Amino acid sequence: MIPNNTISKPTVFEQLVYSIVSEIPCGKVATYTQIATMVGNRNSTRAVGNALHKNPYAPIVPCHRVVSIRGKLAKNFGASGGIEIQKKRLIEEGVSVENLTVDLVTYQWEATPDKKLFTTCS
Repeated sequence: MIPNNTISKPTVFEQLVYSIVSEIPCGKVATYTQIATMVGNRNSTRAVGNALHKNPYAPIVPCHRVVSIRGKLAKNFGASGGIEIQKKRLIEEGVSVENLTVDLVTYQWEATPDKKLFTTCS
């Protein structure tokens, strides 16, 4: 059991990442670069990955919907079960995964300001 006082609260940056990722609809994916750009710093892709790796709100914040700029799944997906869990969750949402890669032409989220926060799968 981890003592309560050793669990850190998400930083403002992490909260912003979680807020944006919460908007990715079921059946779509976004890239780390896309999220970093939306946060305001295209070069913060690694920080986005680190934030998602320690996502305390999964699956409410659907970090499994974030992939590399080439559509590859996360090698170090943080959830128990790793990359296979990410693959399983995406397939359950209707996203085709071939060779641990998602076709971004078909499944990439086109973010617009009118997207609803906290989109869920039915």
